[in-house]
Amino acid sequence: MLKGYHGKFLEVNLNNLETQEIPLSEDDLKNFIGGSALAAKLIYNHIEEGIDPLDPKNPLVFSTGPFTGTSIPMVSRYTVSGISPLSGYWGEASSGGTFPFLLKRCGYDGIFIIGKADSPIYLYVNNGVAEIKKASHLWGKNCYETQKLIKDELEQKVISVASIGLAGERKIGYAGIINDNGRAAGRCGFGALMGSKNLKAVAVAGNLKATLADGEKVKVLAKEMATVIDGNFLSLAYREYGTLLYMDMGMTLGDVPAKYYQKSVFPVQKVTGHALRQNYVVENSACLGCPIGCGRVIKDFNNDYKIIDGPEYETVGAFGPLCMNFDFDSIITANHLCNLHGLDTISAGVSIAYAMYLYDIGALSKEEANMELKWGDGEMIVKLVDMIVNQEGIGNLLSLGTKAMALKLGRDVEEAAQIKGLEMPLHDGRAFHGLAISYATNPRGACHLKGDYYNVDLGGGIPEFNIMPGDRLSSKNKAVNAAKFQSFREMFDNLTLCKFAPFSPTKICEILNAITGWNIDPDALLTIGHRSINLKRAISNKLGLTREEDRLPKICLKSLNEGSSSGSVPDMDYLLKKYYKYRKWDWETGKPSKEVLLELGLTDVAQDLY
Repeated sequence: MLKGYHGKFLEVNLNNLETQEIPLSEDDLKNFIGGSALAAKLIYNHIEEGIDPLDPKNPLVFSTGPFTGTSIPMVSRYTVSGISPLSGYWGEASSGGTFPFLLKRCGYDGIFIIGKADSPIYLYVNNGVAEIKKASHLWGKNCYETQKLIKDELEQKVISVASIGLAGERKIGYAGIINDNGRAAGRCGFGALMGSKNLKAVAVAGNLKATLADGEKVKVLAKEMATVIDGNFLSLAYREYGTLLYMDMGMTLGDVPAKYYQKSVFPVQKVTGHALRQNYVVENSACLGCPIGCGRVIKDFNNDYKIIDGPEYETVGAFGPLCMNFDFDSIITANHLCNLHGLDTISAGVSIAYAMYLYDIGALSKEEANMELKWGDGEMIVKLVDMIVNQEGIGNLLSLGTKAMALKLGRDVEEAAQIKGLEMPLHDGRAFHGLAISYATNPRGACHLKGDYYNVDLGGGIPEFNIMPGDRLSSKNKAVNAAKFQSFREMFDNLTLCKFAPFSPTKICEILNAITGWNIDPDALLTIGHRSINLKRAISNKLGLTREEDRLPKICLKSLNEGSSSGSVPDMDYLLKKYYKYRKWDWETGKPSKEVLLELGLTDVAQDLY
């Protein structure tokens, strides 16, 4: 009997509204663990070259891992995976809250959804029983309304709902999925994929726990890790200021892009975690089982919103410094509108900043935009978010994302701040060269979470893999370490485990083995991460990805003349060659070599690509 898993996924075919179970083999679980890697394994055979990402045949996968639902702290995470409607390549997003626990407790390790319903529906899974319910009355409702209406309708005491809003219904390329009020699986546009399937929401409930191999040891490890978390300085800082704790330190390091990646110095004191606490009534919000509570809730915000979700670092960076906007009210409001209607705050903020940049250089006129797009206009930014959601005026253009915007306007794609179609996050590869190569090669495009190498060069080495801090402004000795760190961080979305959990590879293996009864060591853990990276790469290769897209756009490679990263530019050609050599990827095609695919046991993938 499998330990740590239910051993099955729920398959939902929306074409005929039928469900069945997908059994999971222990070999596949050992090789891919869970989360996004297991989703990639299940999705792989459904990939067709040239297919529209919104084609009903394309799967949408919600998945958990062996850590999810246990007493280990900081494990209430789930992933959503598939072909990204924004990029057309492999995509994934993750979120926390209560939904991940109940997704696991509903009796399945994940949900595999294909097809398209004839009319709006939502899925309800409770203790192994799946129901497909009508949702026409929910279509047009925002994410918060949808969650409440479904909870009221089902009259289930403990339940969680992940839903789309207007952005997903209108199939905006960077529409996200929102659960537990404002928790967001925001990136890659999976709200659009849900909308294309007429799937308004997924509701989960239940109390079915996976059996553990050594439950007593898991309890001991849970207490031990809680002590580790409480004694960790960053945990304390996250508890006090949330992810915004990084804003002022990040600017000091030149790691907070401003004025559409053209500046790194700005009046940071206006948009820090401290400023948020000083100017608003702020309370903590935690995912289930998390002792930190890095989320923010703002009370008595204004007459319209008595309680509102506080913005995270990335959101503040996108609607704030990137747009040269330092009005916190407008940043908080823009964030709320994105949560309300299911929109990725990073892609939305970067797209708005790109339009402001174009307006500033005279490439987009007031007549074309039908409004002035001036740096720092907070009211305008809020209005633009609303226009994106409602597909009005210039909002139609902004809803395409920066790459499609550049192509539509006949601009050089190199000025679009994106990689593989996914907008750049609010960390700067010029400030951390290890981050630059991680950005360029990440499976889903520009991603600061899988290969957050700034954490390494700020002192967070991984001795088990000989990944040690170095000169952050040097490209030397970065590529191999970045690749290894990428594979290690890949495992957090497979287990599933919060990226802020201060767990070493050795301790992760100890926990995993106590849950499953396996005997996985850190080297084996890293190999699983390599396997996951290569499988996702192969999926994108089948969809047309080549080495040409493993790059940072020129707008993010221009040398800055201010801040602590002044004059620093990563040597991308050098980094990429070192990275490819370590990964054993083919320099001409950008594909994983047949050799490495066979080494990782991806025999079917090797046969497909070669």
